Amino acid sequence: MTSDQRHKRRFADTFHHFANPVTASLPAQVVLETTGRASGLPRRVPVGGRVVADQFWFVSNHGESSNYVRNIKADNTVRIRIRGRWRTGTAHLMPDDDARARLATLPRFNSAMVRALGTDLLTVRIDLGHGTSR
Repeated sequence: MTSDQRHKRRFADTFHHFANPVTASLPAQVVLETTGRASGLPRRVPVGGRVVADQFWFVSNHGESSNYVRNIKADNTVRIRIRGRWRTGTAHLMPDDDARARLATLPRFNSAMVRALGTDLLTVRIDLGHGTSR
């Protein structure tokens, strides 16, 4: 990782530390819930993406070094809150997908933030279950 990427990563981590709890509490915000790989506890993070058919697509701005991506690698069963409803799903990391091209198909504001703060973009697809949970 270059010096510029390290600086960008530190800035992004600080930004997310303060912004994520506030953003995740907003009713319209999409929230991803993974299971902590060490703790086994639910971990929630706001994400921006789009539902296409029975899949939810988004781009991780720090790729495999993101905690939620590392949680997905340990257990890819997730929940996602979309429009206030929790849905179960199975997450898949898509390293062969062109993450920059994928961002062009996703909501503009979030995509701009991912481009600005991202250091190692990675597409994630969640195959949504048909039921809801909690």
